[in-house]
Amino acid sequence: MEIVNVSEYEAVAKEKLPKMVFDYYASGAEDQWTLQENRKAFQRIRFRPRILVDVSKIDTSSSVLGFRISMPIMIAPTAMQKMAHPDGELATARAASAAGTIMILSTLSTSSVEEVSLTGPGIHFFQLYVLKDRHVVAQLVKRAENAGFKAIALTVDSPRLGRRETDIRNKFALPSHLTLKNFVGLDLGKVEKTQDSGPASYFFENGTDRSLNWKDVKWLKTITNLPILLKGLVTAEDTRLAIQAGAAGIIVSNHGARQLDYVQGTISCLEEVVKAAQGQLPVFLDGGVRRGTDVFKALALGASGVFIGRPVVYALAAEGESGVRKVLQMLRDEFELTMSLAGCCSVEEINRNYIKTDADMFRALSRL
Repeated sequence: MEIVNVSEYEAVAKEKLPKMVFDYYASGAEDQWTLQENRKAFQRIRFRPRILVDVSKIDTSSSVLGFRISMPIMIAPTAMQKMAHPDGELATARAASAAGTIMILSTLSTSSVEEVSLTGPGIHFFQLYVLKDRHVVAQLVKRAENAGFKAIALTVDSPRLGRRETDIRNKFALPSHLTLKNFVGLDLGKVEKTQDSGPASYFFENGTDRSLNWKDVKWLKTITNLPILLKGLVTAEDTRLAIQAGAAGIIVSNHGARQLDYVQGTISCLEEVVKAAQGQLPVFLDGGVRRGTDVFKALALGASGVFIGRPVVYALAAEGESGVRKVLQMLRDEFELTMSLAGCCSVEEINRNYIKTDADMFRALSRL
């Protein structure tokens, strides 16, 4: 069967991967309400297209932290990608580079920052968890800097691991032939089975610092000159604090619905964060993006770009590097088509006037 959209890779991945591995990638926390809401929330946004616009030339390129990329579609950090394919994060990095976009490498990757940097030219960011041992954090940041990574994406929504019941049921554990490469030499490279979510649980319960707070964001700025994105904000209040702390950008994210269940879908949180940011820093989004129309909707609500996670690992499992390339190309093609049909020739032209949300409808009704 020919795959014609990115969502179709999920079924292929489910067929090819061991159940424990697929469930790890696919599942959310507890009732998985937010996992479904991340998608459903996009479906409640409608378009207001403009007609009779010359769309013979469409430019999908965009700028992120001063880096020009081919499209405002980037790759989110996803852990342990060699469970999906032997080339893991290396294949993903090559695909991102070929597509002219950015990849964020997970702290919990099965390829090291050095290995990823050796895949060739490309713009790489490093996703970071702050550990109890700040010396380890400083080492990780230094490794990323030395490997040529261009920014740090600090995850701020995970003082503890969310309750992922499929992982508990499956007794998830990192396959014994794989290693968390960024921790080799730090005695955290390989982890054993635990009661709930295997290596991730080990990492959170024994490594990350539950006392992480805004002072630590400021501390992180003292040990690196790299720009710091805060990943996991969903409110205006935290946006204002992020600006005060000197963040270079925000990624609106609910950790792929894997942390606190019953939070809103990320697209529902986006406009609140954008308004609070007041243009002082760029705002990005991850969670639920499966179509080029989703990308357009996010940009119309003020996002500077989006990150995709699960579609990448599903395509990686199905077809390796070529699958990831296809996912990026399909989303770019769909995004370009959406721009054409909506009447936009460049990313800069996309704005709030091109969409309607449920909130808009309610406001209109209240004025009747």
